[in-house]
Amino acid sequence: MASFKINVADPKTAKCYKTEAKDAQAAIFMGLNIDEKVDGNKIGLDGYELQIMGGTDYCGFPMRHGILGVRKKITMFKGTGFKGGLKGMKKRKTVCGHKINESISAINLKVVKEGTKKLSDIFGEGKKEEAKAEKSPKEKETKKEEKSEKKESKPVVKEEPKKEGKEEKKEEKK
Repeated sequence: MASFKINVADPKTAKCYKTEAKDAQAAIFMGLNIDEKVDGNKIGLDGYELQIMGGTDYCGFPMRHGILGVRKKITMFKGTGFKGGLKGMKKRKTVCGHKINESISAINLKVVKEGTKKLSDIFGEGKKEEAKAEKSPKEKETKKEEKSEKKESKPVVKEEPKKEGKEEKKEEKK
């Protein structure tokens, strides 16, 4: 059965959250197109409504709106799959179709309607930030102690540079 890596973007906080959909959750996405909306309840995001913005296949080729089929090589101007170059520059690139199928490995979603819980709470980001805040003062103290121990243990030895060339010959003559 298919499995997808899902990237959920929250435009209000400008953060992206990653999760994975396997088997039953992945079946929900099969056959959907770019710009279609998905109910978040089906993937564990209660109250959220998500919009499909794109994705990539197993080889890393991007999905592009308006392409029928699995994969095509097209000549294109600036846009999805090609950043562009000089004015009027075209390039032949490989892209995937706009329909989600079993060859797609990652799906990009955008939050259209928010639920009751924040995404940071659902994905556990709030807990990680709190843990970092608690650890930081202790870590700083231990790092300072380690640095002071290293400075004490290493003796500093300075060597005089060797004289080369004409200066050596002058000293030998004297």
